[in-house]
Amino acid sequence: MARDDGGQASLIPAVPKRIAAAETPGRGFALPLLIAALIVAALYFGREILIPIAIAVLLSFVLWPLVSLLRRLRLGRTASIGLSVLTCLGVVGLLTLIIGLQVADLGSNLPQYQRTIERKLENLREGPVGSVAGYMRSIGKHLQQAGSIPEDKAKPQDPTAPRPAPTVQNPDKPVLVEVRERELTPLELAERLLSPALAPLATTGIVFVVLMFILGQREDLRDRLIRLAGSSDLHRTTVAMNDAARRLSRFFLVQLALNAGFGVAIGIGLWIIGVPSPILWGIFTALMRFVPYVGAFLSALLPLLLAAAVDPGWHMVLATAALFLILEPIVGQVVEPLLYGHSTGLSPFAVLVSALFWTWLWGPVGLLLSTPLTVCLVVLGRHVDQLEFLDVLFGDRPALTPVENFYQRLLADDPDEAQELAESILSECSLSSYYDDVVLKGLQLAASDARRGVLTEEQLERIRTAIDELVTDLADREDVAPAAQTSLAGRLLGRDADAAAPCDGEPAVPGAPAPETLPAPWRQKGAVLCVAGRGPLDEAASTMLSQLLEKNGLGTRVVPFAAVSRARIADLDAGEARMVCISYLEISGTPAHLRYLVQRVRRRLPQARILVGLWPTDDLALADPEARAALGADDHVTSLREAVEACLAAATGEAASAGRPAPVAPAPRSASLPAGAPA
Repeated sequence: MARDDGGQASLIPAVPKRIAAAETPGRGFALPLLIAALIVAALYFGREILIPIAIAVLLSFVLWPLVSLLRRLRLGRTASIGLSVLTCLGVVGLLTLIIGLQVADLGSNLPQYQRTIERKLENLREGPVGSVAGYMRSIGKHLQQAGSIPEDKAKPQDPTAPRPAPTVQNPDKPVLVEVRERELTPLELAERLLSPALAPLATTGIVFVVLMFILGQREDLRDRLIRLAGSSDLHRTTVAMNDAARRLSRFFLVQLALNAGFGVAIGIGLWIIGVPSPILWGIFTALMRFVPYVGAFLSALLPLLLAAAVDPGWHMVLATAALFLILEPIVGQVVEPLLYGHSTGLSPFAVLVSALFWTWLWGPVGLLLSTPLTVCLVVLGRHVDQLEFLDVLFGDRPALTPVENFYQRLLADDPDEAQELAESILSECSLSSYYDDVVLKGLQLAASDARRGVLTEEQLERIRTAIDELVTDLADREDVAPAAQTSLAGRLLGRDADAAAPCDGEPAVPGAPAPETLPAPWRQKGAVLCVAGRGPLDEAASTMLSQLLEKNGLGTRVVPFAAVSRARIADLDAGEARMVCISYLEISGTPAHLRYLVQRVRRRLPQARILVGLWPTDDLALADPEARAALGADDHVTSLREAVEACLAAATGEAASAGRPAPVAPAPRSASLPAGAPA
C-alpha cells in the first residue's frame, strides 16, 4: 500500500514493492518470529528474577487503592507506601506462619491417617470388590489348569539319564561393611536446616523491594512505558493508561476479595464437617481459585483424600464433596457474574493457552499468575495502538465487527448463525438499531462487492433469500430497546459498549404515537409505498423499512424497481398512497437515475410525499444540500429509524392540518427539508 504526499495510506498498490515481497516469501515474518523467540527465551531463563517482578507488579495493582486512600488521609506518599507494604508483608507472614503450623500438625498425625487408609483398602478387598476380583482369579486359575499339562507328566524321566552334579557352595562369605557419616558441626547443621528457607525468603525480599519501587515510581514507570510504546498522542495515551491502571486495580482487588471469601467459606465448612487443618485448605482453595475453570475443583482433591483418611466411614468424604460441588457453582455462576461479569475479559481459548504457556515457563507459580498476567496484556492491547494484537489474540471481543460477521455469515450461506447473531445483538439493542447498524451496513458491503463484480448472481440470490428469511423470523419482535445492563467487568475492563441500548424498554422511536391514534388512511395497506432502488439488494432494505413502519402502525407495501420503471410506472397500482419511500444502498456521484425516478413518481403520485433513503452516508456528493435539493424529494434520511420518524411526522402532521387532535410525534433528526429544496 503506497502513501500519498500527505503521508496517508493510499489504496493504489505499489507494484515494484509487491514483486519484491513475492520474490522473498516469509521475510516479513522472520523478524517478528525471532523477536518472539527471544522474548520466550528471556522469560524462561530469567524466571528467577522475572517471577518476583511479576508478583510485585500484580501486588502493586492490589495495593494502589490502599495507598491512594492513605494519601487522601494526608499521610504522605512515603508513609502511605511504607504502611501499605508493611501491611501486605504482615499478612503474608501471618499466612505463612499459619500454613507452617497447620502442615506440622498434619504431619504429626500421618501414621494414624495411613492406618485408616489401609483399613479402608482392606475392607474394599474383602468386600464386593474383593469377592469379584477373587472370583475372577479363581476362574483364570481353573482355565490355566485345564489347558496345561504338568511338565513332569509330559516328559517321563529316563532312569538311565545322568543326574546333575550337586552345587558346591562358595566357602568365602561376604564381609559386612558399615558406613557412618561424620557428625555435623553446628554451622553445617544450621546451614542444612536453613537452606530450604533461604530461597523463599530471598524471593519474598525481592518481591517487596521491587513492590516499593513500583509504588514509589508509578508515574515515572507509566511515562516510560508510554515512551516505549511510541505513542504519537501522549495526552490521550496517558489518560488511557491511568484509566487502565485504575480499572486493573479494582478488578484484581475484587477478584482477590472474592477468592478470599470463597476460601473462608470452604475453611468454615471443612471445620464444621471435621476435616483436619481447615485453615490450610481454605488458604489453598483461595489460591487455586486464581486458576481458571478447574482451580477450585483441583483444590478439593487433597481435602477429599484427608477426609477419607480421617473418617473410617464415607460420610466425611461425601460431605466434603458436597461442600465444593455446592459452593463453586454458586460463586462461579451467581456471584461472579454480579461482580465482574461471566469472564475476565479473556476468551476461553486464551485462558487455556495462557495457563499452559505460563505453567511451561514458570511452573506452578506461572499457573497461578497466568490469568492476571494475561489480563494485564489484554488491557495494554486495548489502550496502546502498537499492542492491539494482544487484544485481538487474547481478548473476548469478537475478531470481526458485527457488520463484518453478519456479511461473512451471508457469504458462507449460513443463515442459522446469522439468526443467532441477530438474537444476541437484539438482547442489547432495538430492532431498528440492529437493522441500521448491522444489516444495512452489511448489505452495503455486499452491494459494493456486487458493483465491483466479485459477487456472482447465485451469491446475490442467496443473500436476498437470507435477508427475507431473517426479516420473516424477526416479524414477531417488537421494536423496543431492552434495558441496558453494564456489568462491573465492562466498567473495569473498559467495555463501555455494554450499555448499547438507547432506552430502558421504551419504543426505539422516542415519542412515537400509539398505532391506534394514527389517521385511518395511514393505517390502510399501501398507505406508504416502499420503493426499491435499482441496486440488487435495495429491495431487501425496502422490506426492512416496511416491517418497521408496520410495527409503528402504518400500512405499507413493497414495490420493486421494475414496477416504477419508465415502461411500467403508468400501470402502477398506487391505491391511496400517502407517502413513497425510495431506498438506495449503493449510489455514487450525481445520481441522475434517482432524480428521474423521483420525477416519475412525482408525476404518477402528485399528492404523495416522497422520501429518499440514501443509506451510504459517506457519499460526499449527496452530503451537499444542493445535490440533495436537486433530487426533488421532500425528505432525505440516512437511516431506517429516521425514515420511520419522517413517516410518523407526516401522518400526524396531516391529522393536525385537518383540524383533528393529533398526538405529538418527534421531528426526524435528519429528515428536515434542506435549505432551497422544493416543498
